[in-house]
Amino acid sequence: MLGMGLAAIDGTIVSTAVPQIVGDLGGLAVFSWLFSGYLLAVTVTLPVYGKLSDTFGRKPVLIAGVVLFLIGSLLCAAAWNMTSLIAFRVVQGLGGGALQGTIQTIAADLYPLKERPKIQAKLSSVWAASSVAGPAAGGLLAGYADWRWIFLINLPVGLVALWLIVRHLKEPERAAPRDPGTRVRIDWAGALAIFATGALLLTALVQGGVAWPWLSAPSLGLLAGAAALGAVTVVVERRAAEPIIPGWVWRRRTISAVNLALGALGLLMVAPTVFLPTYAQSVLGLGPIAAGFVLSVMTLSWPITAALSNRVYGRIGFRLTAVIGISLALLLLLAFPFLPFPGEPWQPALLMLLLGGALGLFQLPLIVGVQSTVPYEERGTTTASVLFCRQVGQSVGAALFGAVANGVLAARLGGGDLDTLARALDAPDSLTAEAMDHLRRAVDTAVDYVFVGAAGAAALALLVLLTLAPRRFPVLKEAAGGDRGEEAHA
Repeated sequence: MLGMGLAAIDGTIVSTAVPQIVGDLGGLAVFSWLFSGYLLAVTVTLPVYGKLSDTFGRKPVLIAGVVLFLIGSLLCAAAWNMTSLIAFRVVQGLGGGALQGTIQTIAADLYPLKERPKIQAKLSSVWAASSVAGPAAGGLLAGYADWRWIFLINLPVGLVALWLIVRHLKEPERAAPRDPGTRVRIDWAGALAIFATGALLLTALVQGGVAWPWLSAPSLGLLAGAAALGAVTVVVERRAAEPIIPGWVWRRRTISAVNLALGALGLLMVAPTVFLPTYAQSVLGLGPIAAGFVLSVMTLSWPITAALSNRVYGRIGFRLTAVIGISLALLLLLAFPFLPFPGEPWQPALLMLLLGGALGLFQLPLIVGVQSTVPYEERGTTTASVLFCRQVGQSVGAALFGAVANGVLAARLGGGDLDTLARALDAPDSLTAEAMDHLRRAVDTAVDYVFVGAAGAAALALLVLLTLAPRRFPVLKEAAGGDRGEEAHA
């Protein structure tokens, strides 16, 4: 849980310290790579670490991830300019990728099926609390100490986590132990191809429409390069003896359905996490802390319904539980555009509270269910593929919904983007009351369209579950840990 907290908080803790970092190091034009570089490294390394954990065990991969993360943190604290800080954030992300996927896999290894929702809910609580606390902690450290402490604070926490892992983590024996005389084959060519493909694709998605126009040479070149490298990756993986992403990940209905459904979850999560704070500040007129609270209530209900989800899927199965959750989420996302203008803060807060509860019923049964359909030696790869698809969905969603919001604003105002208008609304003295109202209504309409798009992603997830996922997940008895009385299907 300490390791999970490290990976979660570093995704957001830098955001409120950007003015101090830029003031010290410069590099305003490229500061967005402080976030993009970290996200990119985490995402593209997930499949690699998943395969390595299946090959060598979870503990050595997790230890290597913590060590790499701490080295990256120390280097970030010593950065001398923006370029070096971005490079060291990538090093941090390389460690963060090992933390995210391996910890989720270990939870499935150590706990039987009936207990797994409780530990997964605790991990979700750590992630949620860290994500919410990150911006506040970053602002306090940057304002009252020095921005370098944002990274130095990781060292004592990480060292305690490392000590606990080394001393107390005892992995269960594999169902089919590897023959000591068997030579381990690592698909380095496949790992490099996946890394390069993901790097080009995510760079295109993150920077398109921000650093350069979507139809410009850089965007088209990166997308074409990603497509070409993707084709090369498929060829390399088909020929590899031990591929990083084996073909069975997509040939098995259960795994492919969960991958697509959680990819859609990553897509729809962009609406509340990225656009709701802007809505709360620009339309409702709330301050940053109050706007954060409107979003954070979602993190209160999510772990609760996730922890209780085993009582539901134990009776009606994994798929039907997830179908109920995403159906409720679809209705709640469609309800957002019907909120009154400007409305009261409790109205979107109530929707987020209910949305968190619905998504807790959707995500956790799918993760627990798919982990329970594979043996130990395939669980790391399976878990990593699910998390990888969710991360890619988030990147696609940020690019897609950003384009939707900016397109709506351009149609209503004749130009501008959401960030520019949000800054204009922060300086009300420079605008007339009529202009302020017009801008707020434009932002309100843009966010409404984004939530309609998120509802479309929820509908896509629902369609995948109804058409592709099997009615009953083929749960392996050995996947249930110590509880040998589990049914073969759930």
